[in-house]
Amino acid sequence: MSPSPAVNKTILIADDDMDVLHILRGLLRNKPVKIIEATDGDEAMEKVLEHHPDLVILDVMMPGQSGWEVCRNIREHASTKDTRVIMLTGIGANMNEMTSPLYGADAHMDKPFDVKALSNLIDQQLA
Repeated sequence: MSPSPAVNKTILIADDDMDVLHILRGLLRNKPVKIIEATDGDEAMEKVLEHHPDLVILDVMMPGQSGWEVCRNIREHASTKDTRVIMLTGIGANMNEMTSPLYGADAHMDKPFDVKALSNLIDQQLA
């Protein structure tokens, strides 16, 4: 059995749906990343400022700040403005496609999502 690859990236996943957090945790399990979790927008922003993750995967509709507000705040802070952001939401493809870029998201994907497609999108954003 070969050793696990060294952790060299940090990903924050923020979603108030525990099932989605569980799926994302499983998806990231085999990637060389450190995982940080938040269950609302305010906690997500606190953890972004504390840990400076390489990538943030944000649900749009969360308690506290929405994912869009968190994304905008990430872009407004000098220390986090270059953090990669994927918006993950079930509000509808057209709404997500039109709105996520307005708040500075690097990419977006609709729920329910294809796990392999999301894994590929994560890899692209971390490259």
